Amino acid sequence: MPAWPVAVAVDAAVGAAAAADDELAGGKSEKPPEELPDLVLQGIEEFNRGEFFECHEYLEEAWMQETGRVRYLYQGILQVGVGFYHLQNGNWRGATGLLRNGTTRLKEFEPETLGVDVTKLVRESERCLQELQTLGRNRIDEFDASKIPKVKRTV
Repeated sequence: MPAWPVAVAVDAAVGAAAAADDELAGGKSEKPPEELPDLVLQGIEEFNRGEFFECHEYLEEAWMQETGRVRYLYQGILQVGVGFYHLQNGNWRGATGLLRNGTTRLKEFEPETLGVDVTKLVRESERCLQELQTLGRNRIDEFDASKIPKVKRTV
């Protein structure tokens, strides 16, 4: 089965999450959690294994459950992960677009939030984005996958 139906499903889920986000934007602000929820920890674990589709599943659920501002941290990690998912599947446009959106989303949470070294993730993801832009869509297969960052915890 070609990878594109899964990529379309991932993009649709990210789009649905963004639409839900717009609906909740006017909601009341809640106190952020004191630690990362289990769903986020599981998503980070999958991210660090390079299992970006599974990462997306966990982080999307956490993102949808959270009503406070920290949900954008989860969304940013999710978007970066989906960007790397697209990279693994040779989708240059999807990879560059989601890496760009995800790193932009994450910058609000620098340098660290809830024990996540956000600055490190942003900088390393931006380096990957820059390399992909330099390579261009026709040379995406030359990207060195060992450069894909891990989400580092500070605690």
